[in-house]
Amino acid sequence: MEKLAILADAAKYDVSCSSSNSSRKNKDKGLGDASGNGICHAYTEDGRCVSLLKILLTNHCIFDCAYCVSRKSNDIKRAAFTVQEVVDLTIGFYRRNYIEGLFLSSGIFDNPDYTMERLVRIVKKLRLEENFNGYIHLKAIPGASPELLKEAGLYADRLSVNVEMPTEQSLKLLAPDKNHVDVIKPMEYLKNEIIGYKEEKKQNYKAPLFAPAGQSTQMVIGATQENDMEILGMANYFYEQMNMKRVYYSGYVPISYDNRLPAIGTPVPMIRENRLYQADWLIRFYGFHVNEMVGFDQPNLDLDIDPKLGWALRNLNQFPVDINTADLELILRIPGIGVLSAKKIVAARKFKKLQPEDLQKLGISYSRSKYFLAFAAPFQLQRDLTSIQIKEHILNSQKSKYKNDFSNQLALF
Repeated sequence: MEKLAILADAAKYDVSCSSSNSSRKNKDKGLGDASGNGICHAYTEDGRCVSLLKILLTNHCIFDCAYCVSRKSNDIKRAAFTVQEVVDLTIGFYRRNYIEGLFLSSGIFDNPDYTMERLVRIVKKLRLEENFNGYIHLKAIPGASPELLKEAGLYADRLSVNVEMPTEQSLKLLAPDKNHVDVIKPMEYLKNEIIGYKEEKKQNYKAPLFAPAGQSTQMVIGATQENDMEILGMANYFYEQMNMKRVYYSGYVPISYDNRLPAIGTPVPMIRENRLYQADWLIRFYGFHVNEMVGFDQPNLDLDIDPKLGWALRNLNQFPVDINTADLELILRIPGIGVLSAKKIVAARKFKKLQPEDLQKLGISYSRSKYFLAFAAPFQLQRDLTSIQIKEHILNSQKSKYKNDFSNQLALF
């Protein structure tokens, strides 16, 4: 239990642990089932949280990354699980209905292969000896051999290699022993293996699964001075070139007195992290390009408004939009209208001309979208407002618990 307390606490800084899009089903009356809907953090009536067991195999590490709490120079209590201990914890917690899956990462014991081999042994034991079919997210250790990465993909649902710092320059500054090449190389290998196994599965339904939930990565935000254009550009590269399922953004939590990093007590950039996730969502699901939200003239996202509203205010010439005639791609760009709402609008207008009261019934945020909409019979639309006036109206109508935190994190350096 002491090991669990230490190694679960050390794992909290890794946020890339979602569990969507796995297709692993229960077989041979085994334990667990990783459905395509993913595992959510949920609370039972007696207060238990049903989710993933999220731990490190060890917080011993040969590296001295300044941003990491487990760096070798940090004076903290060290611990390490044995392979069997992780297996027993996972099965024991699952049978008590505490968890539905495992998220397993690790510091580097001695070298990448030695550590990766132990991680693979754990997932292999769970699958083959315990017949565990629940969700498993496994960290792929940069520098590990392709043979071990391949074996890991055969037993885990999702693999992830954290890029950590958005640029090579920042990585060299804070983690001199690491480089981006060692991270990109396993990403490319996993991408090719995932594609290859998917093609094989089409030809032979009995072909084994290989990381059915794909791969993900994480970037630490606010530890160094990269702007949002650099961060989102890197994320876009991962989506386009590595077929990444998700890129996660982790606001840096000051844990070190190192003068290369923000001082302890510096606020965690939660608002900036949230804006990056919103921009990421726009890239993945709304058809936006990175250079539509950030550019050399504006390298950082607005903190007081979301990226979609920011784009709309900079492009008022494209509004107002008549939702009764506009195509889906343009409707998706209207602030206050999400993907599902946009599809509902396109489906509903086949039966009648939509009016403001109809849109409100469809669940859109009309108080936000009304400034960008046009109707045959205008509904008190104020089309002569400037972008500054629209922004003020929207900000005055919304309440945020983070209102006092709307400050640019980069100004701290």
